[in-house]
Amino acid sequence: MTNPTTPKHAVVIGAGFAGLAAASTLAQAGWRVTVLEKNEMAGGRARVFRAQGFTFDMGPSWYWMPDVFEKYFARFGKKVADYYELQRLDPSYQVIFKGNEAVDIPAAMDELRALFERYEPGSAARLDEFLRQAAYKYEVGINRLVYAPSRSVLEFADPKLLVDMLRMDVLQSMHKHVRRFFKDPRLLELVEFPILFLGATSENTPALYSLMNYADLTLGTWYPKGGMHKIVEGMVTLARELGVEIRCNQEVTEIVVEQGRSTGVRTASGLVAADAVVAGADYHHIEQQVLAPAYRHYDAKYWDTRTMAPSSLLFYLGVNRRLDKLRHHNLFFDEDFTLHAHEIYEAPQWPSRPLFYASVPSQTDPTVAPEGQENLFLLIPVAPNLPDTDDTREHYYEMLMDKLERHCGHPIRAHVVFKRSYAHRDFLADYHSFKGNAYGLANTLKQTAILKPTLKSKKVSNLYFTGQLTVPGPGVPPSLISGQVVASEVLKEN
Repeated sequence: MTNPTTPKHAVVIGAGFAGLAAASTLAQAGWRVTVLEKNEMAGGRARVFRAQGFTFDMGPSWYWMPDVFEKYFARFGKKVADYYELQRLDPSYQVIFKGNEAVDIPAAMDELRALFERYEPGSAARLDEFLRQAAYKYEVGINRLVYAPSRSVLEFADPKLLVDMLRMDVLQSMHKHVRRFFKDPRLLELVEFPILFLGATSENTPALYSLMNYADLTLGTWYPKGGMHKIVEGMVTLARELGVEIRCNQEVTEIVVEQGRSTGVRTASGLVAADAVVAGADYHHIEQQVLAPAYRHYDAKYWDTRTMAPSSLLFYLGVNRRLDKLRHHNLFFDEDFTLHAHEIYEAPQWPSRPLFYASVPSQTDPTVAPEGQENLFLLIPVAPNLPDTDDTREHYYEMLMDKLERHCGHPIRAHVVFKRSYAHRDFLADYHSFKGNAYGLANTLKQTAILKPTLKSKKVSNLYFTGQLTVPGPGVPPSLISGQVVASEVLKEN
């Protein structure tokens, strides 16, 4: 038993965004907190590595929803600017449509309206209305719904909230919703692309998620100077300022349970006692491998029938020349958007004609590559649980190089001086990621709010879960929120 005069002790498993947010929130409330991280550094999927003068962010590269980060740091009396410097990107990103048609998406709304109008006369006014509705969804969804723990339907029993939810089109598909406003296929691809990473086709995604378009087109795309890992560095600094202890290279192999309550966790270094345990590592792995069978809430069939968000095939490339015609963010929609989505979600297979994303942060930030060279990050969203071989990776590397060289109009392959790939087997090895997924559970209607895996164990009274396999869902801002939400539940109940 903990001495009443000493602080309660929480163990947080995993130092990703959710784990760090949970740890800092608990520490602020007076708890002693120890974070146990399997890997050699904090950050989870947002780790960083350096090679030959290049600095590569390993995972997230888009900085959206800046208000979520400001709100997070503000709860500790801090500002984002206390830890890293933000720059708004303009253009926000580039889209390459079929026929190698390249279009910059401007940051300024008047320029964006003009762009829509060029593609489809009358669409600028419809964009205004589309974004007005999306702004409402963002205000209610991000500032209210996603901060709910989603442990009971009674959380949503407020009549005003029920009306709000109906106004947010939770029962209408994104596919149907966007086609009320736009007809041009290029505009449809532009407004539907965030859905590709939410984990379902637009037909199966609630129109609520047009809030992502508000985040994209209105709030803008930002970049933390030095790279996305600067966010992690800021969160780690804050956590340590609050007294959090972060231990890396400490994989948790057992959650010790006595009489329905966890007394701590076990690593190769021994037992770490705890008054509460927050699992920020892969939910499936913790529940199905780390917990004893008697304490598992979900069975294997439950997990196998979940709809997963995509995995990714990634390439980290150092290129010893400048790359023409590329921006910081580049979306290659030069193939059939619907076919690629079908091959991720409906008939899982390696894509026959992949869409892909190219990030060149050295276009914005000279610190991430040697002078005159480029840091090139490539990502193909792919189905989870696919066979992942070196030959497969190389096949797609050559395919992407063909496309990039055609778009840029000059050789790239011969100038690659550093190359590393990353896909399913790496997600499994580094994160115990269920089915090698990269983004967590898909945000389908049947996997929203109370229909997601619960953040509180129903068999271990002081065990909680946070991160992209529970509420509110995948992505950096939702993970940041998830950690705060679960910490609030711990504080209420312990």
